[in-house]
Amino acid sequence: MSSTFRSLRVRNYRLWAAGALVSNVGTWMQRTAQDWLVLTHLTDHNATAVGIVMALQFGPQLALLPFTGLAADRLNRRKLLIATQAAMGLLALGLGLLTLSGAVQLWHVYVFALLLGCVAAFDAPARQTFVAELVSEADLSNAVALNSTSFNAARMVGPAVAGLVIAATGPGEAFLINALSFIAVLGALASLRQRELFARGGAAGARKGSLMEGFRYVWARPDLRALMAMLFLVSTFGLNFPIFISTMSVGAFHGGPGQYGLLSSVMAIGSVTGALMAARRAQPRFGVLMVGSAVFGAGCLAAALMPNVVGFGIALIFTGVAAQTLTTSTNSLVQLSTDPALRGRVIAILLAILLGSTPLGAPVVGWVADTFGPRWALGVAAAAGLGSLLLGLRYLVKYRGLRLRREGRRLRYSVQPVAGNAPMPAAVPVEQGSPAS
Repeated sequence: MSSTFRSLRVRNYRLWAAGALVSNVGTWMQRTAQDWLVLTHLTDHNATAVGIVMALQFGPQLALLPFTGLAADRLNRRKLLIATQAAMGLLALGLGLLTLSGAVQLWHVYVFALLLGCVAAFDAPARQTFVAELVSEADLSNAVALNSTSFNAARMVGPAVAGLVIAATGPGEAFLINALSFIAVLGALASLRQRELFARGGAAGARKGSLMEGFRYVWARPDLRALMAMLFLVSTFGLNFPIFISTMSVGAFHGGPGQYGLLSSVMAIGSVTGALMAARRAQPRFGVLMVGSAVFGAGCLAAALMPNVVGFGIALIFTGVAAQTLTTSTNSLVQLSTDPALRGRVIAILLAILLGSTPLGAPVVGWVADTFGPRWALGVAAAAGLGSLLLGLRYLVKYRGLRLRREGRRLRYSVQPVAGNAPMPAAVPVEQGSPAS
């Protein structure tokens, strides 16, 4: 088996990956159907309303942060995942039945989005750190990248299928299909050989048992602070693609649900490519994040300027590669350099930034799209990519002693190794994360 897929040699991980893939297809079907329901059925193409739904769905990542990370570190992650996945399945079923009945209103979607966000806040850090129990430390970076590959492969299939389902019947059926998809991941969790699970690294003792220990740990690490600051900027103003794609599809290119679903799938091609590239790397590198930030900003700018839907789709592919490079590499980099006893709390902070910053950015981006047009909203995302690049450069100059020199016609650079007890690689990756269905 190639190095790209080496984690699949482990039986428990194969079961988990198969169940997650089916469930992730359902997740993307629901996300596409939910955005379309709000944008075209419950409002008159109101991007701000879509932004509010995203804010309610991802806001609990911030509000519940201390408790979700502690739960991932202290509780049995397998049992916790069974509970959260079952709850999300029931919520999908409830919204589906309400939509099919014809009684659904905008505030109903708001309530379901908030409830789903609360459950997902506990699910995401447990799911991300559970990978460390499925594979050895040597395969952890690869397994994280393959999880992202699965999520984004489903991203290619789910929106396209959702577009067909919506066009043929309506969004309610897409919600019901998502509810059924949870059976796959619940079956996988029930079928795992518990004796073959890898031991969790380090027991959380008294010193590492407080809710705030994770924050103190991150604050004491300039490398982690830099990573999370870069991710915050891109996540807040750049990873709002349901708004970008839906408003560009409807407002700029005057398409229907089929076009919207197709564009979402096209972007996922880039995301899958980015995840597979991360899976091939033996070790995640900080420099990769710098390149990812630059390409992300350039891709969003190109997408904003494209005159037709074909060019827009091509730009989305490159943007997807960059976005996945940023999120997957950051996840791997943080997990590999964090004390295992604090991994759940640190990952909870990471996911809160990745998903919970949306409540800050989504309404703003939606307002920009409504007021100035969807192309200007993509311009905001491009600026976020540039800002992330500048934050990375600041960290390298201040803490890694970045120096540039000219050797003949070539420009060279050098950085110092990271100081501390858990260094990142000196050379140049929850699952946007996003919760699995």
